Amino acid sequence: MNSLKKVYCRGFQKFFRIAIPFLPYRKPKIAGSVKELPDIIRKHKCSHVLIITDQGITKLGLTKRLEKALNREEIPYTLYDRTVANPTTVNVAEALELYRQNGCDAIIGFGGGSSMDCAKAVGARAVKPNQSLAKMKGILKVHKKLPLLMAVPTTAGTGSETTLASVITDAETRHKYAINDFPLIPRYAVLDPKVTLSLPPFITATTGMDALTHAVEAYIGNSSTIDTRKDALKAVRLIFENIDDAYTHGDDVTARRNMLHASFYAGCAFTKSYVGYVHAVAHSLGGQYNVPHGYANAVLLPMVLREYGSCIYRKLHRLAEAAGIAEKDTPDQEAAESFIKAIEDMKRRFGIGDTIPEIQETDIPMLAHYADKEANPLYPVPKLMDAHELEKFYYMLMEKTEPEEALPEDQKEQIGQEENADE
Repeated sequence: MNSLKKVYCRGFQKFFRIAIPFLPYRKPKIAGSVKELPDIIRKHKCSHVLIITDQGITKLGLTKRLEKALNREEIPYTLYDRTVANPTTVNVAEALELYRQNGCDAIIGFGGGSSMDCAKAVGARAVKPNQSLAKMKGILKVHKKLPLLMAVPTTAGTGSETTLASVITDAETRHKYAINDFPLIPRYAVLDPKVTLSLPPFITATTGMDALTHAVEAYIGNSSTIDTRKDALKAVRLIFENIDDAYTHGDDVTARRNMLHASFYAGCAFTKSYVGYVHAVAHSLGGQYNVPHGYANAVLLPMVLREYGSCIYRKLHRLAEAAGIAEKDTPDQEAAESFIKAIEDMKRRFGIGDTIPEIQETDIPMLAHYADKEANPLYPVPKLMDAHELEKFYYMLMEKTEPEEALPEDQKEQIGQEENADE
């Protein structure tokens, strides 16, 4: 990256870091079960709820406990379950039409990041009917208070239940962009482990590593605060202590609950302190090839950490201590290497590869351009890289020593419906 652009990026990031204490960040209130939602809806005097989810969730029957609770309290609701992985402008338009037709005044995003991102975007369009989503992309362009927004995560990874971001894909161009504003933070996050018990092992792994990526990128960036560092360390500790149990024993309610809380803490951390180039590259892959976001993050995380080099050794040392794989007196470089290697070992245990076979070499300049545009100047990364420098990650993802097959389309769709950015 040239010197002038570096100065601009760092100046932009410094401004936002100084502004953090004065901005209206807030954490959602936590509910422990979907059975608490009727009381919350009554408290806010809402009369009709739109539940936004996907067909995978409804086929598993995960919304039944919520529907039963709403029916018991005679609270009318409408269900939209056509959200796709990397939700599109079409999804938002369809759900918004149901919202208007049924006179809804509250929204529940039920599922992975896709459903919650769609729910946030519907809320934004509901209060700004004359403005397109494309005109809201970027920072602080929503402005208006959304209808009562509640989030029920069915995965422990995206952190969307805590964030001010909604990531939407243009249905025509396939360009993926983020809408970021404080009204998009859900009013309530429902951390109910029972809705995560049927999550398959592989999705448990990729969404868990998505949460790990959120915590790590928030911690190593240059805009962390005392609170976000505490949240990131809590998240890393909980993930390393529980992700293997949740992966191996899916009915372990304690491990599932701890992973939900880890995802929540990681979401709180990156909402304030942002993410980095792992996310920027992963978003470009999701938009172009529909690669599930958590899977892309998991593949990329150790590669990007190695590229940052010595400038993050001290911070990775602290993360390694939180993960229980290094002592305080371990040399920084040794602790950092142990932490990166632990992530690589985690990937191998969970069957997560090192490549994204869908990548076409001719697409790389475009993909790197999208990643550069997303990350710079906003993301306070420890080491700045421009589009040309980011191209190396796409080439790394293409390299293979042995043939590696792309994820089957049905598995990609299943994973993607449970994931999505975050961010």
